[in-house]
Amino acid sequence: MFAAALAGYVLAISLIMAIGAQNAFILRQGLKREHVLILCLICALADTVLIAAGVAGLGTLVQQVQILLTTVTVGGSIFLFAYGFLAFRRALRPDALKAGAGPSLPLRQAVAACLAFTFLNPHVYLDTVVLLGALSAVYEGQARLAYAVGACAGSFTWFFSLGYGARLLAPVFARPRSWQVLDILIGLVMWALGAKLAAQLL
Repeated sequence: MFAAALAGYVLAISLIMAIGAQNAFILRQGLKREHVLILCLICALADTVLIAAGVAGLGTLVQQVQILLTTVTVGGSIFLFAYGFLAFRRALRPDALKAGAGPSLPLRQAVAACLAFTFLNPHVYLDTVVLLGALSAVYEGQARLAYAVGACAGSFTWFFSLGYGARLLAPVFARPRSWQVLDILIGLVMWALGAKLAAQLL
């Protein structure tokens, strides 16, 4: 069972560690030290629910419901373009990007953005429900449960490491220019992902 748990743990981290919209958002909130605990919990618990659904066999169903994937793809693309625009707009005002300066993002807005980054991203479903769920088929009984637990633990490890580990970069981001570069990179990532999603509809 340990081997199954380790396989799920490593696979989950390898799938979610790629820089994407959700990770970029958690990184920025971690740097600003705003609502880190609740946002990391939301991301990790969402993954836990989706992984459990995938291991339970929902992955096959999602693959067959094209309308669901299409709806999520359209909504996700629009959201990514909009958030990318906001990131570029922040980059044009570097004085407002100093660590600890400027108004904080209200908890309600931060949670709403986090949920949108999580559930409007079709790749989240493909990675957790479909891929992790499909690969769990090679295990049976307790080993399959251990695989799921390992995958969920991998998600918790990644998001909390990203959210709280971002504080180690605080000295770098004490300069407005660093925040400006980060937001430009975030904007580029958001627009690239949005374009990729839009291209999948064509």
